[in-house]
Amino acid sequence: MKHAIQIINFTNDLKEPIKSLNYEWLEKYFYIEKSDELSLSNPKEQIIDQGGFIFYAKLDEEIVGTVSLLKITSSLFEIGKMAVSSQVQGHGIGTLLLQHCITFAKENQIKTLILYSNTKLEAALHLYRTYGFTEVALEKGHYDRANIKMELSI
Repeated sequence: MKHAIQIINFTNDLKEPIKSLNYEWLEKYFYIEKSDELSLSNPKEQIIDQGGFIFYAKLDEEIVGTVSLLKITSSLFEIGKMAVSSQVQGHGIGTLLLQHCITFAKENQIKTLILYSNTKLEAALHLYRTYGFTEVALEKGHYDRANIKMELSI
């Protein structure tokens, strides 16, 4: 894959890709929780309007990946809703999205990034550890599918 990947910001006309990309992997590995349905069907209201950010990976004219920064406090954000189309997995798009989030955090005085995952997503966990995320205590009830929480101090 020799095409350049662009990381672009969410716009109202790009409401659908966050839902379709996330549903693809959620249905493959887990199931769609009520909170997923709410946030992915209403990304502007549930993420952007709450102080968060949504980024997309664009290959040529197609959106092939997404990630969100969900605001917890002004200095603490959760990396969430990360998904890459199965057609282009293994080409470093998840890495580019994660790098973008870390750079964005540094540029915007975000001090800590957290994320929730599952230990069966070995490639994702390897990526997070490569960028310095470490495991921290997981509180109950945030996501049914999460069995690991990780954190990165910026």
